[in-house]
Amino acid sequence: MLIKRTYEENMALAKLRGQSKEPVELSELGAPGALVESASFDTPEQLPLWPEPVRGVPNSVLRSALFGIVQRGRRAFQQRVKKASVDGVLIIHTGPTLDQGDLDVWEQTLHLARISGLGTRIQFSANGFLKAIDRSTGGKDADWLKGAFARLASSVVEIQDNKKSYFGPMLIGGARNDESGRYVIEMNPPIVKLFGADGWSKIEFAERRALRKQPLAQWLHGFYSTHARPFAFKVETISRLSGSENQSLKSFKQELSEALLKLSEITGWTCDIDDADLVRIDKRTAKKFANKVQKLSTK
Repeated sequence: MLIKRTYEENMALAKLRGQSKEPVELSELGAPGALVESASFDTPEQLPLWPEPVRGVPNSVLRSALFGIVQRGRRAFQQRVKKASVDGVLIIHTGPTLDQGDLDVWEQTLHLARISGLGTRIQFSANGFLKAIDRSTGGKDADWLKGAFARLASSVVEIQDNKKSYFGPMLIGGARNDESGRYVIEMNPPIVKLFGADGWSKIEFAERRALRKQPLAQWLHGFYSTHARPFAFKVETISRLSGSENQSLKSFKQELSEALLKLSEITGWTCDIDDADLVRIDKRTAKKFANKVQKLSTK
């Protein structure tokens, strides 16, 4: 697949790759201890070169319940389950239920893969990876990371987003050295087909990190980050699209109100639920919010 880049992007990519077969250190890109080495692919599929402060994610993934709101301790195995999604997107999932923590891991893996191209082996330390997604480096989170990679490797998706489509695993698999704590992970090159020129969005990573441990707020952040001017959605629709397991719409509405309040605090967006139970998001206030924060930080 041919991806058009500016001269500056090509120069940056050449610098990052070093124009050699030597491993490329990614620690300078905010991923401590991470590096990439070439695999046996002649022409790796290249992801868009988004900058370090953001994460690039296909819109189809964020506009669905693929990475949903899962209650702690519940991990149902799904057999070709059609996930809730917006019109124009079809997602069928086989594998363990995926949540927002798993999305953190998938986003970070894509983030590392964007430098060398999909189809290369990505090497990194567990500690560096966990720090990058704002997790501790203790044994509990190290075990959680093992589980997250296992869930992603055992998840097969069929995604159709208008003319863009993908069928295959969320990641191919990899290996782990328990003594050194280092991983080698491989992504499936055809995933690049979900990106295209306009099939993905830049997720402000600092904002997502600030919403950690609040899965509904994180899902809302990802979902609305794919809309420049968000439509109004019914509370019931948000419940379905987010994959919420809350069977009470009244209770979910309360959860949603709290999540929207937190989302507004972090992003500066105006977020509310009107009398007709429509969720309304106005992102035009974010610029004023950012300017206010900057002024306060300089005092």
